[in-house]
Amino acid sequence: MASCLTISAQPPAKSAEPAKPAEPAKALEYVGSETCKACHEEIFNNLQKTPHSAIETGARRGWDQKSCESCHGPGSKHAESASADDIKNPAKLAPGQVDRTCLQCHLNQNTPVGRLASGHAKDQVACTSCHSVHGAGGAKLVIHNKTEINQKCSTCHLTQWASFNRPYKHRLPEGAMSCVDCHNPHASFRDDTVRTAFGNEPGCLQCHSDKRGPFVYEHPVLRLEGCTACHDPHGSANPRMLTRHEVRLVCLECHANLPIPVAQPPSLGGVPPALHDLRSPRFQNCTICHTKVHGSNVDRTFFR
Repeated sequence: MASCLTISAQPPAKSAEPAKPAEPAKALEYVGSETCKACHEEIFNNLQKTPHSAIETGARRGWDQKSCESCHGPGSKHAESASADDIKNPAKLAPGQVDRTCLQCHLNQNTPVGRLASGHAKDQVACTSCHSVHGAGGAKLVIHNKTEINQKCSTCHLTQWASFNRPYKHRLPEGAMSCVDCHNPHASFRDDTVRTAFGNEPGCLQCHSDKRGPFVYEHPVLRLEGCTACHDPHGSANPRMLTRHEVRLVCLECHANLPIPVAQPPSLGGVPPALHDLRSPRFQNCTICHTKVHGSNVDRTFFR
């Protein structure tokens, strides 16, 4: 028996249609602050009470009527989608990116000199950690009230702030001074963001100018180590904010001539050494005689 094999003809396969080219991404455009205000009216109104309002009305930096987008970038996509993912939010950026956003305008001003090399920058403290960009509640971007400045600094510098509970201190808690009277939060030519007074001298001399000199007879420790060699500027349990509870103990850190245990390395005997037997009660209050310990114009021993 013969079998029949029927082969049906298949229609030719259709050639695949060429894929349509993807539409190019829509270019982001600036939409202006009035568009932002439609949803963010409270933030916009607060901004008008701050120095940043100058961005909105002045064309000097090229952001006339686009102040919001000077920090947040072009807002066209965000205005269409109302999605937080479609706009630059500095609050979600790394500290370095936040700083670069601020320095677009503030790079050539005097406040951020050395900002990127300062201790705050190295510790990843962004500009917005201390500054309120929108000026919530009408607050100034740079707080001028001394109490508010101190409270802001104290949120991070807890140990230093605790020192102001000691009996001898600068009057920061009372609002008579602020942290930025002595420290430049953006940077300094000295350690710990300490401000300088005259040239590269310690900022303490800005107020305590009678200790400045130059003197005919200088006390070298002031030039080499500064005021903190003898004083604790944040607060002390000792009168005159000294680092030791007796004046002589401060002096003995450099001018000792007392014998030391054999197990200890040999002592230099002080630089220069004390000329008295400091075990005698007669010589245990150095400043009774050496009254000009900060420097003198008439006596190399600082008697007067």
